[in-house]
Amino acid sequence: MKWLLIIILWITATHLFSQIKNAPFQVLNLAYSARAVGLGTDFISVKDNDINMAIANPSLLNEGMMNHISFNTAFLSGKINYGVLSYGRHINRIGNAAGYIQYINYGKIKRTSITGEEEGSFNPIEFVIGGALSKEMNKRLSIGVKTNFIYSQMEQYNSLGASVDFSGTYFHEEKEFLVTILAKNIGYQLKGYTKQDKSLLPVEIQLATSYKLPHAPFRFSLLAHHLNQWDITYHDPNAKPEIDPLTGDTIPIKKAGFIEKLGRHFTYQVEILISKNIRLNAAFDYHQRKELALESRPGLAGFSFGAGFYFRKFNLIYGFKVYSRAGFNNMITLTTNLSEWKK
Repeated sequence: MKWLLIIILWITATHLFSQIKNAPFQVLNLAYSARAVGLGTDFISVKDNDINMAIANPSLLNEGMMNHISFNTAFLSGKINYGVLSYGRHINRIGNAAGYIQYINYGKIKRTSITGEEEGSFNPIEFVIGGALSKEMNKRLSIGVKTNFIYSQMEQYNSLGASVDFSGTYFHEEKEFLVTILAKNIGYQLKGYTKQDKSLLPVEIQLATSYKLPHAPFRFSLLAHHLNQWDITYHDPNAKPEIDPLTGDTIPIKKAGFIEKLGRHFTYQVEILISKNIRLNAAFDYHQRKELALESRPGLAGFSFGAGFYFRKFNLIYGFKVYSRAGFNNMITLTTNLSEWKK
């Protein structure tokens, strides 16, 4: 265990402050389930029997997820779609394990020459194959690790990559309180699209907590994301100071202050547990709203909504995320416990 922790700390430290904004394989940052979409994409702070939670955060993997299988499909703007198939299993002498396959199809894209003449079309696609393991250190503390292998095909160019996620979770079941930390996408582009094109993956550190009110059907979660990068605001490289036409004074470029930079790191999430069979979800991501909302018509940019229907043999969940008036994410999840069908 001592050597494992040393290796984890060394790998994490070498990638922690590497960046990121133009990193390859952004497919790794897509939501794994409709529940996550309805809660702002990154949802890692509830420990129950949802196998998709273990795919997002391996330290949440537990025996309640064993023999569960989940089918997820999402529809983005521009006829882009992606899907995830995940499965949990207990392996003797190893522990709780899960695996998944993810793909994203970018649709048909026109191929043009350097002068803009059309030369047909192509279909870019990416695949991710991953596996997760967890270990309970005691009744309340668990750790987990997940590995990913990524393949990307863009016209005649292709790329390979590998990454690893580490996480730890503290869960007080009686008080329904949870705290978790996740270091994800620690990896490298093994084969670039060109010989000169190799880089680190989009590393991110997240910290999240959740609390279920004891006498009310509300579970609140707070996610702090991109903790390895303080300033995640966008800086326009072409922006220049303006001149006041009346006074002739120079108006400097407006930069984000401390409060603005701090606020960009939080996503606010709530689950409404209406009954044993019905749940409603909602979330607000301030950073995405500021980055993606249309200035003249912001609408519900940065907001997410979802609903889940939980039955004895299967669960059906729908998630809807608003990026801006120009883009949405609709995702559907169907999960079942295969053991239930054998009874």
